[in-house]
Amino acid sequence: MDNQRQIFSDNYLEIRAFYVFSPLTEAIINSLLDQLSVVALAHDIKGTILLAKEGVNGTICGPGNGVEALVQVIQNSILEKSLEIKVSWTKEQAFRRLKIRRKAEIVTMGVEGIDPLENVGDYVKPSDWNELINDPETIVIDTRNDYEIGIGSFEGSLNPHTDCFNEFPEWVDKHLRILIEERQAKRIAMFCTGGIRCEKATSYLKQEGFAGVHHLQGGILRYLEEVPKNESLWQGECFVFDRRVAVNHELLPGEYKLCHACGMPLSPKQIESLNYIHGIQCCYCKTKFTDLDRARFAERQRQYDNCSRKNKEKNRRNKKNDF
Repeated sequence: MDNQRQIFSDNYLEIRAFYVFSPLTEAIINSLLDQLSVVALAHDIKGTILLAKEGVNGTICGPGNGVEALVQVIQNSILEKSLEIKVSWTKEQAFRRLKIRRKAEIVTMGVEGIDPLENVGDYVKPSDWNELINDPETIVIDTRNDYEIGIGSFEGSLNPHTDCFNEFPEWVDKHLRILIEERQAKRIAMFCTGGIRCEKATSYLKQEGFAGVHHLQGGILRYLEEVPKNESLWQGECFVFDRRVAVNHELLPGEYKLCHACGMPLSPKQIESLNYIHGIQCCYCKTKFTDLDRARFAERQRQYDNCSRKNKEKNRRNKKNDF
């Protein structure tokens, strides 16, 4: 990681995804809401940070020194546990704005009484993950949403086909015991992007009486960071909730782009299809919207293109004036 940071530090912005389940008082939350805004604005940092009584969850992007300063403000306020942190890089700002919000949950499951601080599955280091999921007596579950799984996952993992995380408990209640019995599984291994969803999911499973529950520590991002590509069991790209859309095994922006009409990630092949109209529709939403909607999307895209062209011209003039 230190070598990567040295390589990217001069030419790339740093992205840090972080979370921690650690109890926060109202006083700490209020203090963080004030402090984080000041630090972020001072260093031109954008992204999203969620604060709740159960902990902190966020992803931010900016210059490395500014990102480090902001993360230290959070860590200094949480003395019981260290933040789970994943680092990647991008040449362009990954977020459009800064959002720092108080929430009921830092990752929404919608089930009362779930507390990863009190009851959680066994953490599995990325270096031990391959052995666990290659065991035929392990049932492997991708706890992410269906559209995320569609662009990359571990081969053989189960897709619960959820549209949002709060649908996961219902899938567990309806299907998991049956699947475990059918496969004669002795243990459960779960994973998600950065570790937060599967950590909370293990807490739910243990509360429901499931045994042998494990989850990938640091999630897919930590696995891609630590496991060499030639040893990796990951297939495809990893969806991320920012303007990069997805990252490859080097944790650099991948090939996928978002449809600006419906927000679905699109492969280069899908973008080249006849169903795709930039900013207006794609193969997922070609029948979803009305003609009035598409006219509105077209006008929005026209305004965005005009603004983008003006910014490029302004940057070109500024560079010319520098000489």
